[in-house]
Amino acid sequence: MAKTQLGARVDADVAELAKKRAADLGLSIGDYLARLVQDDASGLRARSVDAAARFLAEHQDVFDEAEDAQTPQGARAA
Repeated sequence: MAKTQLGARVDADVAELAKKRAADLGLSIGDYLARLVQDDASGLRARSVDAAARFLAEHQDVFDEAEDAQTPQGARAA
């Protein structure tokens, strides 16, 4: 497939984060950005966030119990 070059200006910290994340995934910056756009356009990203929110809501009591068991009295995280 033919590729088209795009240009975008982002803050230096965003650029560095993108470079690091792409490297972590073994992708070029272009391939990483293409994956992000495809995931967003397909709805995959939104479905993943929704699934995580449902999971947390359904199991919040388990997380609270585990946190209570590991946290000294009165020092619970927000």
